[in-house]
Formats: sequence, structure tokens, C-alpha cells
Amino acid sequence: MQAKTSSVKQAQERTFTENARRAQIVDAAITVIADQGYANASFAKIAKQAGLSSTGMISYHFQGKGDLIREVVARIMAVAADFVGGKLDAETGYRGRMRAFFAANLALVDEYPHHLRALSNITANAGTDDPHLFGLLDQLRSVSAAQVEILRAGQRDNVFREFDPTVMVMAIRGALDAAIARAAVDPDFDAAVTARELADLFDRATRKET
Repeated sequence: MQAKTSSVKQAQERTFTENARRAQIVDAAITVIADQGYANASFAKIAKQAGLSSTGMISYHFQGKGDLIREVVARIMAVAADFVGGKLDAETGYRGRMRAFFAANLALVDEYPHHLRALSNITANAGTDDPHLFGLLDQLRSVSAAQVEILRAGQRDNVFREFDPTVMVMAIRGALDAAIARAAVDPDFDAAVTARELADLFDRATRKET
């Protein structure tokens, strides 16, 4: 019985160790992609960032770059959903949630400076024939579709003026992507001030005058 218990414990410890190693590699990949770009994110650079002795450690845990990128995207999307979603849940009303959306996303850039930069860089390559990027396209379409529906609901409730919600979501996404890019190169970038400016801008662009 003791030998069996010891074996189970060792298996659990191996699983914990493997999960920790996978997380270490994913974190390193996020940093490399954010700093050097998706195209330059080789296993050699990721291994160096992770402090691994060889790229073989990455190949042991991931079945190629596609498998690793899928995990990177899943990690970033999960972190963003938890972080932004938690802040939005505290807000009520369409206009309040829109303002909170900018504040939460820019606060996410402060808290996780590499995550959204890496996702934006991967997204820029999502038009290639890399099969592991197809899932990302589907995820982004789902997020955009949900945002479009929120704007439409605000229009139906006479909170927002008449406009094309799809175009507005494109503008919002473009503004956020530009802010993320600026944060990467501007040491004086102020996430809170930028969030307020963008919130004011899009509040004026969408609200229905009474």
C-alpha cells in the first residue's frame, strides 16, 4: 500500500512539474512574441528567454510551434477575459460599461505588458496559411460579434445613437491596438489617461443626445 501511495504521489508531482514547465515556456513565448514579433519567435529564442538548456525541452512539452501558439493564445485570452470581465461586472449601464471597457483593457496593459502586444502581433499573422491561427480568427470574430450585439442593444434601448455597430467595433479595436503599440515604445505612456481620453472620445461618438 505504501509503495502504491508513493507511486501515485510521484505521478502527481510529475504532472505538477510538467504543468509548471509548460507555463514557464508559454510565458517565455509571450515575452518573445511581444518583444521580437511572431515571425521571429523561434524555439531557440523562447528557450533562452525561459532559461532552458535546449529547445528539446520545448519539443518535449509541445508538438511543434502550432501547439505552443495555441497555448499562448489560450493563456492570453483567459487572462484578458478574467481581468477585463471582472472589472466590467462591477459596472451597470451601456455607457458605464463602455468607459470601463477602455479602463480595464488599458489597465491590463499595465498589469500584463506583454500579453496584448503578443496577441496583436499574432493577430497580424492570422491571415497566413498557418493552420494553428485559424482558431484565433474564430475567437476574435466571436468577441467582435458579441461587442457588436452590445452596441445594438444600446441602440434599441435609446442609449446609443444610430451608427453601424460593426464599424464602431472596428474603430474601438483599432484605437486600443494603437494604444497597446504606443505603450510598448513610449516610456511616458499613461494607461489611465489614455483610457479616459478614449472613453470620452467613444462616449461622444456613440451616445444619443437628449
